[in-house]
Amino acid sequence: MITIRQDLTTASLAPKIKKLWDASAPKILSIDAAEKPGAATPVFTVQGKYTARGWTEWTQGFVYGSAILQYDATGDESFLTLGRDRTRERMAHHITHIGVHDHGFNNVSTYGNLLRLMVEGRIAFNQQEKDFYELALKCTGAVQAARWSRISNGEGYIYSFNGPHSLFADTIRSLRALAVSHQLGHVLMGERDARISLIERLIQHARTTSQFAVFFGEGRDYYDERGRVAHESVFNLNDGNYRCPNSQQGFSPFTTWTRGQAWIIAGYPEQLEWLATRPDAEFEPFGGRAAVEELFLKTALASCDHYIENTPTDGIPYWDTGAPFLHKLGDYMNQPAQIHNDWEPVDSSAAAIAAQGLLRLGRYLQQKGDARGDRYWQAGLTVADTVLAEPYLSTDANHQGLILHSIYHRPNGWDYIPEGSKIPLGESSMWGDYHARELAIYLQRIIENKPYYTFFSL
Repeated sequence: MITIRQDLTTASLAPKIKKLWDASAPKILSIDAAEKPGAATPVFTVQGKYTARGWTEWTQGFVYGSAILQYDATGDESFLTLGRDRTRERMAHHITHIGVHDHGFNNVSTYGNLLRLMVEGRIAFNQQEKDFYELALKCTGAVQAARWSRISNGEGYIYSFNGPHSLFADTIRSLRALAVSHQLGHVLMGERDARISLIERLIQHARTTSQFAVFFGEGRDYYDERGRVAHESVFNLNDGNYRCPNSQQGFSPFTTWTRGQAWIIAGYPEQLEWLATRPDAEFEPFGGRAAVEELFLKTALASCDHYIENTPTDGIPYWDTGAPFLHKLGDYMNQPAQIHNDWEPVDSSAAAIAAQGLLRLGRYLQQKGDARGDRYWQAGLTVADTVLAEPYLSTDANHQGLILHSIYHRPNGWDYIPEGSKIPLGESSMWGDYHARELAIYLQRIIENKPYYTFFSL
């Protein structure tokens, strides 16, 4: 269980955040110099060098979004130029990609960050450039929402790249795309000019995810543990009924793949923040604001509590809470995560993602006068204090990764195992690096009393 540190403040993390940005800059430049236009996207490192892995091109927005965040943090305009130019040159096909559930990852990280910076006055105002970013964001949300499967209760979900039967926990984080598209006044046009509401699809997808991918200890099945997350939920397309949990990247359907849980932890709190900006009338078709926000909050609380209670003391989880050889590590829950062991790897990328969700949930509750908020805020600071520093922060200029000890796909054996080790370690992932940077800019803006960082500050 995480030992939540009460002594930490945002200001106390400032030196670690500065060190992260210092380490980050040459890595972004190294990756860009090595990337060839039209080549497969960098996904994760092997012996310190970013390499591709053919599955889907879901990490390209993190590559260029990282340069944009580097500019946001440091004011170094060379990174703004890099991120803006690469977005314009190489990201267009992601806007209209009908085969993935990753629009929030790719396009809000690039076009969204650029529009945000222009609205904040950090980029010189240009109406045509602003229109370009807004058009990209309008389109990406609608294209993502069109990837839709209906279920037996009349609602539905955005289906994963596995096909229409498949709901991934990950996609909750991609609802960013629907949110900003709706915020910009867009809708999805269907047959006979039907106007399909993007907030409707956002709320329905979030409700379906909560109902089937997240567990609440309410006796749903034998393994119903509050806050546990199933990576994949499988449906029968003939009648729309739920069939079973599954896991593509975790150990089993009945254990929690911690990065999948981290997407839930990050996704629901940031959506709660966005929902708070919407008018009450938009919630009437869904039972009213209170009903919608109550479900989102219930899901956020359960997943965050499970993470806190099932993660080693320093806030870094192992790759799956039910990984088969964890018992070989002894009393692993009551000590810091063991990077060097012979049995199961840690996953720092899950920590980088979850930390931001814990912080956002904590702040959301604090602003409502809910005393529970302090627990999640301090838990988020505790995780951030660990993951933003060595031995997780890579300060080796020859290693292209920023956050070490990340795991991609343990069941498939895709992660590099160095000589002399029995488990993967020492490598980085593009999602882990990007979300560490996003975590850092989130905290830095609070430290410097700058505008609060959200995906929807447009």
